[in-house]
Amino acid sequence: MPDQGWTDPECPVARTLDLVGDRWSLLVVRDAMDGARSFTEFQRRTGIARNILSNRLQKLVANGLLAQRTAASGRRQEYVLTDAGRDLFPVVLTLRQWGERHAFASGEAHSTLVDQHGAPVPEVALTGADGTVLDADTTQVRKAR
Repeated sequence: MPDQGWTDPECPVARTLDLVGDRWSLLVVRDAMDGARSFTEFQRRTGIARNILSNRLQKLVANGLLAQRTAASGRRQEYVLTDAGRDLFPVVLTLRQWGERHAFASGEAHSTLVDQHGAPVPEVALTGADGTVLDADTTQVRKAR
């Protein structure tokens, strides 16, 4: 991974935000998860300016979240998620579910994430090994020494 000049070198949250925490990067990853592959598709889906999209795609490739490959047509490059990019799925899902709860008025229409059978994806609930619900009140950060 390229040297980032990390915001907070010992914090996994800060490092993650250094990689994907700007306004557009997670939307590009979101669209890649939803099947977008070409520059044109990403631009159409997000409405992002071409120069900014080019920069974000380069950054996501350089940091190992997307890879470039030749499209089946052989005429252009496409972008595909790497394992690291696919590992962001729980992050995108949790942001989506937070947004469904807090970013829409009651009854306001929004897209729905469904599984392969068309059923809505259930709410994420984090639990510890003993089944205890994990949240900000039941966890703590152990700082690196």
